[in-house]
Amino acid sequence: MRPLDPRLLRYAGGARAPIGALAGVGLVTAGLTIVQAWLLATVIARVFIDKATLSAAALIALAAVTTGRVVTAWAAQALAHRAAATARSQLRGALLARIVALGPGWRRGRGRDAGQAAGGIRDAAGLTQLATVGLDGLDSYFTSYLPALMLAIAVPVAVLVTIAVADPLSGVTVAVTLPLVPLFGALIGMVTGQHAKRRLNALANLAHHFHDVVSGLPTLRVFGRAGAQRSRIEQVTGEYRRATMATLRLAFLSSLALELIATMSVALVATEIGLRLAYGHLDLRTGLLVLILAPEAYLPLRALGTQFHATADGLAAASEVFTLLETPASADMPASNVPAVPDACLTAVSAADGAVIRVNGVSVRHEGRAVPAPHAATFRIVPGRLTVLTGPSGCGKSTLLSVLLGFTEPSAGSVTSSPLAGDAVTQGAVAAAWLPQEPTLFAGTVAENIRLGWPDAPDEAVADAARGAALDDVDLARVLGERGAGLSSGQRRRVALARALLPAAPLLLLDEPTAGLDARREAVVIATCCRHAAAGRAVLVVSHRPAVIAAADEVVDIGAPAQPHGPMPTGARR
Repeated sequence: MRPLDPRLLRYAGGARAPIGALAGVGLVTAGLTIVQAWLLATVIARVFIDKATLSAAALIALAAVTTGRVVTAWAAQALAHRAAATARSQLRGALLARIVALGPGWRRGRGRDAGQAAGGIRDAAGLTQLATVGLDGLDSYFTSYLPALMLAIAVPVAVLVTIAVADPLSGVTVAVTLPLVPLFGALIGMVTGQHAKRRLNALANLAHHFHDVVSGLPTLRVFGRAGAQRSRIEQVTGEYRRATMATLRLAFLSSLALELIATMSVALVATEIGLRLAYGHLDLRTGLLVLILAPEAYLPLRALGTQFHATADGLAAASEVFTLLETPASADMPASNVPAVPDACLTAVSAADGAVIRVNGVSVRHEGRAVPAPHAATFRIVPGRLTVLTGPSGCGKSTLLSVLLGFTEPSAGSVTSSPLAGDAVTQGAVAAAWLPQEPTLFAGTVAENIRLGWPDAPDEAVADAARGAALDDVDLARVLGERGAGLSSGQRRRVALARALLPAAPLLLLDEPTAGLDARREAVVIATCCRHAAAGRAVLVVSHRPAVIAAADEVVDIGAPAQPHGPMPTGARR
C-alpha cells in the first residue's frame, strides 16, 4: 500500500475532509517552525553580539509561536482520530457488503471466477479477524503515520528553502543529504511490507485454526482428542510469534539506520558552519538559524520512518481489504426482489410463457473435474407446481441451487426470470427461501432461529412453520448452543426447514428436506411442500426419496440424457 493510497479516499470518502485539513495543519506547522527558528536566532544574536537586553516583545513572540505549534499538534491529532473513526467505519461496512455480494460461492472457491478472485483470506475466522483487529490497526495509520506524513511533506521543503536562502552552501549540503533518509526508508519499507504481510497471514491462520478447534471442541472431547490440539495451537502461535519478532527486529534496525543517516547529515552541516564561524565567513544569526533548522528538516522524515513500522500491520490489512473490495463478484445479488440469478444472465420472460424461472443449458465446471456438474441442465420452475430435482450423487443438484440463488456463476448457459406474483407474498417475505444440506443454527432459542429471516413473525406463524417441518418433538423455547448444539442433526435440519417455510416465500429451494426422516415425518414434510405449491408458490426440491418423487408435479433428472420440460403424465403424479 502506498503512503496515501487513492483507494483509501475512494472507499472512505468521509475521511477526505479531515485529511485535507491535516495537510493545511502541516503547512501551518512548517511556517511556525521557521518563524520560531528565526526568532531564536535573532534574540540570541542580539544578546550575545549586540549586547542588547532581552525584550518582552521577543519573549511574547516566542511564547506565541510555541503555543501555536502546540495547538497545531493538538489539531492534527484531533483531525487524525476523526479520520480514523470515519475510515474504519466506512471500510468495515464496505468490506461486509462486498463479502455478501461475493456470496458463499466465492468463499468456497466455486464459480468461473473463483480462481481469479484476488485475496487469500476467505474463511470466516480470517475475514472476521480482518474486519475487526485488522482494520483496527488503521488507527495508528491515521493518528500517527498520516500526521507525520503531512509534516514530512511540508516541513522539509519549507526548511530547505529557508536554509538555501539564508546560506546557499548549507542549503546544498542539506539538499544532498536530505533525500538519503526517504530513499533508505523506502528500501527498508518494501521489506517491512513483506514481513507485515506474512505476519497478517500468520494471524489469519491462527484465528482460523483457533476457530476450528473451538467449534469442534465438543466432538474432540467426546473422542478424547482435545489434548492433541494443544501442540498444533502452540505451533501456529509460534509461527505468529516468530513473524512478529522478525518484523520488530527489522523495525529496530531500520530506525537505527535512519537515525544514523540523519545524525551524520546534521553533524556535517554543523561542522561546516562551525568552521566558517571560526574563520569569520558567516555571521552568528545566520549560523544559528541554519543550526536550529537543520534538525527540523530531518526530524519529520525520521518520525515518518518510525511510524511506518508502527502502522505496517494496519497498512497490510487495508491492502487486503482493498483487494477484496476490488474482487469482481462472480454472482452479485440482483437489486430487485426477484429470485437470485446473475445479472449477466437475466433476461425478460413474457408472462404468457407461464414459466417463472427457466434454466437454459446451465453447466458449472469444477477445478479438478473434467466433466461439468451440472451439465447442460435445462428445465422450468413453474408457480403452483412441486418440481423435484433428482439424479445420481455428484451430478450437480446442490450446485444448481447455488446457481439459482446467485452464489455460483454458471460456466455455460443462463437463468432467466419473470416477476413473481405479488399475491403470493406475505408481510416480511423474501424472494426466495433456501434449505441447504448443512444448515447453520445460532446460539439462542429454537424460535429465534426459525425467525432469522423474519424477526417480527408472530408466534402463530412460527408454530405453523414448525408443524409443517414435523418439528413436533422440540420445544420452541428451548435454548440452543452455537451451531445448534443440543439438537440432533435431523432436528437441526428440521429447524432450518421451518426457517425456510416461515416467510412463505414465492420460491422455495429445498435441498433434501426429508433426509433422515421416518415415514410419518416424511409424509408431513411432503404434505407441507404440496400445500405451498397449491398456494401458488414455486417449489423446487432436491431429493432421491421415492415418496417425494411420487408426490411431484414434475420430475427433473439432471443425470439423465434428456430432461423433461413439461408436466409428468397424470398417472405418475399424486
